[in-house]
Parts: sequence; C-alpha cells; structure tokens
Amino acid sequence: MVKIAKDNEIKTKSVDELLLEFKNSEFKDISSKIKFTGMGEGKDVYNITAPFENENQTYIAGRVEARDSEQSEVVFFKQSGETWEADKSMPRLQLQDPFVTRIGGELILGGVEIFDDVEKPGTWNYRTVFYRGASIADLKRFTQGPDRMKDIRLCGLPDGSILVMTRPQGEIGGRGKVGCLMIRSLEELNAENIEKADILEGMFLPEEWGGCNELHLLKNGKIGVLSHIAKYDEEGNRHYYSTAFCFDYRTGEYTPMKIIAVRANFQDGPSKRDDLKDVIFSGGLVRMENGKAQLYCGVSDVEGHTITICDPFLPFEK
Repeated sequence: MVKIAKDNEIKTKSVDELLLEFKNSEFKDISSKIKFTGMGEGKDVYNITAPFENENQTYIAGRVEARDSEQSEVVFFKQSGETWEADKSMPRLQLQDPFVTRIGGELILGGVEIFDDVEKPGTWNYRTVFYRGASIADLKRFTQGPDRMKDIRLCGLPDGSILVMTRPQGEIGGRGKVGCLMIRSLEELNAENIEKADILEGMFLPEEWGGCNELHLLKNGKIGVLSHIAKYDEEGNRHYYSTAFCFDYRTGEYTPMKIIAVRANFQDGPSKRDDLKDVIFSGGLVRMENGKAQLYCGVSDVEGHTITICDPFLPFEK
C-alpha cells in the first residue's frame, strides 16, 4: 500500500478557482482535429489514446459509436499519412474509453465495459477491464476492476512493481476521487486489491470529481499524472477539463492539480448532446524534446483532437 503523507496539506480548489489560474483559455491555434477513416458510416471516434507503437507501426485506439448510442467498440487506427485508418486485421473490443501502457515489455490495454445492472434492471452497470499481450493482435483479457469504477491506470516502476491509480465513487469516493496502491505484479491486479487503495484527499470539492488518465514515470522517479476534473453547472450540463499533477509514490506526497487545457482551446465542432458541449477527456500525452507536449483528447463526446502545449511535467522534474 502507498502511505499518503500526513503533512501533504493541499488547499482544495474548485474548478472555478483552477480556471482563474489557467492563462490560455482561448488559445486554439495549435490544435487540430484528427481524421479517422474506415470505422463505418455514421460513427464518431472520440476518447482516444495517444499514438503508440505496435510491431513497427503507429496506432491510436479510439472509442467508436453512433451519435445516438452509448454502445461502443474500441477500434485500432493505423497511421496513414495525414489520416488514421481503421485496421480491419486487428480485433475490435466491446469497450469504451481505451487506454494503453507497457509493463514488462507487454502491451496493456484497458477500457470500460458496460453491462446490465442486476440491482437496477433496465440500467447499465460498468467496470474497467484489462487486456495484455505482446501486440494488439495477441491481446487477451486477464482481469477486471470493481463494478462502477472507471479511470484505473497503471505505471510500471523500475523495481518491477506497479503503481495503480484508482477512482472510487460512492461511500468512499463520493462523485469520484483518486486512490492509489502498489502491487508486485499484474497477477495482483484484481477488484479486491483495487478496492484497498488509499485516497489522495483534498483534490476535489464534494460536488466535483475527477480521475487519472495516464501515468508517466519522470526522470527523478516521480509520477506525472495526466488527469481531469469535472463539475455540473446549475442546468445539469457537464464541464470536463484536462489537468495534471505530480505524485511521489515513495513519500506519498502529491501536488495540487492544474488545468492544462479546456474545450475552448480546441477547434469548434459538434457535441453528442447539449450537456456535453464543454467536455474534453484526456486520452494521452506525448512529451517532446523541445519542452512541449502533444495532448490527445476526446472532445464533446464526438471527435478526437490534438493540441501542442507546454510540457506539464517538466517543472516536476526540476
């Protein structure tokens, strides 16, 4: 288990306070929509991963579904010039919101599986499920998280152990908090262990929520966390923002979240519903040598966009 530092006192800031600190709310010249092809007529691609390598080719995994549906599948898109083309030779997984990492040389892919809720007939339940394999074509499902938990993310550490960041809700997590635990191997990744995670308190107000999207091992051994924070407004509309913070699993200390991108930074476009207009969902981040980073996001639950920003993790390595 990770022992959260007792003296890690963070003043909990609201979304509105974080927005006041964010200086680039209208800057969109360095963003662009990603063009996806081959996914079928009338389908949207959003909540994408950052590009990753698979057998000497570059892929993006994306959530694909019709505009009026939540029934989605994860499709693997291969880079083809300026576009990303659905690779028909690769499996399609009945999941939402894919994420990828590599641990011990293996490709690890996760996503959200929806299924009938036996406790509330006629509604959906959900859980995070995990696949592993040498490549996309070899992926095999090997474990799952607790029911009603999204945003479980993994990071392999130099000693072979694995940091797991979680997002409990309900009695422990309210609308959604960030938790963390350490496991020795992927064989210990299961719902029972995930529910034992320690909570990083002080990150969200009770009426707001957030979670982790991608974990980066930094040069100094700390973890750069690509994340998000969200709230409802008075009309019930959702507002999601891309954020980042730093976590030191060795001491249990963590920094406050900072907003790194908002919907207004991206190109204009449609939304799945009116209440999702101001939503971006961080998919992945590629750090570059020039102090910049390429951020990949799902936008308004319809499209996948990318934007060049200052590397949010660089200050944590100094």
